[in-house]
Amino acid sequence: FPRASGRQGPNRRRLASPIQHTPPVFVYLLAASRRLHRETLHSYERRLAKIGGELKRIKECVSLPQRVAEEAEAFVRRFFEVVAGFPPEVVAVAVLWTAAKATSAPRPLEDFLKCSKASERRVRKAALRLKEVMKLERRPSVEDYVKTLAARVNLPAPIVKAAVELLGKNRRLLAGKNPWVSAAAALWRGGEDEGAAPTASARSC
Repeated sequence: FPRASGRQGPNRRRLASPIQHTPPVFVYLLAASRRLHRETLHSYERRLAKIGGELKRIKECVSLPQRVAEEAEAFVRRFFEVVAGFPPEVVAVAVLWTAAKATSAPRPLEDFLKCSKASERRVRKAALRLKEVMKLERRPSVEDYVKTLAARVNLPAPIVKAAVELLGKNRRLLAGKNPWVSAAAALWRGGEDEGAAPTASARSC
């Protein structure tokens, strides 16, 4: 028995030696990495909370459908690294503007900027980065812009129908054109064809 006990002693010492002789610098680096992970996680959560607050506020200010807000929240989580370098107010406007297009409910950027202190230049830059990485499969058609614009100025269905038909007949001419301008022009012409052209105030919208 004493001999067996003697053989186990060195084994215990060998097993314990790596722990006993761990370099202090390794212990420091391990603790620092854990601390950095916690700080990064907390920073991520704080950023999400700030962006989420801006999303909710701007969504209500612009009167956006709930589906647009939900899509915007999904974009933030999915592409957080893409927009992480921008202020929360810039991210909120950029993702809402992009989400509105993606859900076929496009709105002019000016609508969002009226409800935010975000820089238009930085919003466009953030939105461009999103556009590059998202590669949206479906972009809103010019007909979607017509319907959105018509809803804003309360135009009757016959004018909207006439405008959509006009755009369908001239689709090749619309390539590269501003969709809001094309939509406004089609609604104006559709109103003339229906004998009820929009007023100047509606056209300016």
